[in-house]
Amino acid sequence: MPSDSSPRAWEQVLSHLEKRLTSGEVRPGQRLPGERILAAELGVGRSSVREALRVMEALGLLKAQTGSGPTSGAMIVARPTGGMTMLMRMQVAAQGFPVSDVVKTRLVLEIEVMATLARLQPTPDLGGAVELLDSMESLDLTADEFLILDAQFHVAMADAAGNQVVAAMMAGLRESIEAYVLSGVQLDSWPATCSRLRHEHRGLVQAVQAGDADLARERITSHIRGYYAESAHSAS
Repeated sequence: MPSDSSPRAWEQVLSHLEKRLTSGEVRPGQRLPGERILAAELGVGRSSVREALRVMEALGLLKAQTGSGPTSGAMIVARPTGGMTMLMRMQVAAQGFPVSDVVKTRLVLEIEVMATLARLQPTPDLGGAVELLDSMESLDLTADEFLILDAQFHVAMADAAGNQVVAAMMAGLRESIEAYVLSGVQLDSWPATCSRLRHEHRGLVQAVQAGDADLARERITSHIRGYYAESAHSAS
């Protein structure tokens, strides 16, 4: 049976998982092997695996799901994005920014992101964002998991635009974004909402690939305002 001979064995697990993330071996939307498998692979105890997973969850890199079956286990929702993102996330958590402020900030940032992406030549690599969209096609995803990947898609688009400050701000705001999108979920109408969001996301990518900055701005504005209006209505 593996044992934790090192008092910081969890860091070994964390380093291993980070390398798999940054190399693309494991992508957002995928689930990690179970604790027992990871512990055996790395020669550490399951307690060290659990500690590393807790750290990754606190950093917003994965979401743990209890239970059994295809939706159980830890699902990757992001790749490491650096210290500035962590500081933004801490600020968001401490202040509890109003939803309206988050939405206004998203509009400022994402309208610029989409226009920049559409103007870039050659067309920017949107592979990471498209991977997330493909992951969001899975029928096994819960509403919570889908919307977490939704928020990460917007971060991936910001990252593709090449402005590291904007990308870090978007990643840092992701927790607030998730909070308000999750608050707007109505399970009875979720299938229709989910289908519409998939369609709108693909439309954003298509506008960028067509090099149409005006269309890209129009679509991102409609997408963000539309969901916020739906969320506000459902909460009233």
